[in-house]
Amino acid sequence: MQALSHQAAPAYDGPMNFALKPSSRRRAVAAVMLCALAIATGSAWAQNMPPRLLLAGEYRADAQPRPHLPDYWVSEKIDGVRARWDGQHLLSRGGRRIRAPAWFTQGWPVQALDGELWGGRGRFEDTAGTVARVEPEDIAWKRLRFMVFDLPDHGGTFTERVAAMVALQEGLRGTPAGSCLQFVDQGRIGTQAELDRLLNATVRAGGEGLMLHRGDARYQAGRSDDLLKVKPFQDAEAQVLSHLPGRGRHAGRMGALQVQAPDGRRFRLGTGFSDAQRLQPPPIGSWVTYRYRGLTADGLPRFATFLRVRADAEWMPPDLPEPNLVPRR
Repeated sequence: MQALSHQAAPAYDGPMNFALKPSSRRRAVAAVMLCALAIATGSAWAQNMPPRLLLAGEYRADAQPRPHLPDYWVSEKIDGVRARWDGQHLLSRGGRRIRAPAWFTQGWPVQALDGELWGGRGRFEDTAGTVARVEPEDIAWKRLRFMVFDLPDHGGTFTERVAAMVALQEGLRGTPAGSCLQFVDQGRIGTQAELDRLLNATVRAGGEGLMLHRGDARYQAGRSDDLLKVKPFQDAEAQVLSHLPGRGRHAGRMGALQVQAPDGRRFRLGTGFSDAQRLQPPPIGSWVTYRYRGLTADGLPRFATFLRVRADAEWMPPDLPEPNLVPRR
């Protein structure tokens, strides 16, 4: 894989270097904090119009036509909280102002930056808990970085935006802003075998997966195959409709979530939960991410398993119709 040279910050436990170098209880608490925040803090977070974000499609090696890998840049998929810097404030995916400490964003560029607040591999719950607090805690924020992977207002192709991000990073090198604001490494691969090796190495090291970004693509809001996520499993989001009571060893606590996908499909999520999450399940109206392996003949996710509460989703009131329960298959 071709890569630009890069020297990582000494104290930064970052993703695999490609090109741009610059317990159960905790999980449950983070989930509850995120949902409670979205429900109760409309006055605490300034509300803006939701930023128009580029969203990734799913990479399929058997897709027709098959993606031509040399046309794409590749990077590690950052498992953090999506955010946009608008030149003055950090905004959530839904447009709420994220209350970061003033020192965290001091000296950042005035141009728009698209990225994720990230605390390192395997630290999503800690990151989500930090971002969810109305009053920021300096100690917690010192463990985070804003990992930039795109420049929404640049106007050029992604390859041109990569070069612009390299220049931005060089300008921030050695400054206080450069320790909090970093850029996701981008590199090149040529074959499916190279992609598979890189994916396996990234997952073994604790990463979630990879991202492919077409080099000649302009930044365009919405879901697009210009940006593809590469994972050892598929994942998607659904909204919680109800908590279904547990049986047997789960008697007296949540047994499964009845959820609804954005296209209206309803199904149950009954696995993937810790004991703490079954005692404090994601609130009705919240959004969760689940993983699955393909679809059934009825179009429902096969082997759907709860992964986590979606940190960057906006809460919706539970004014949905009474669920039409879909039998578990």
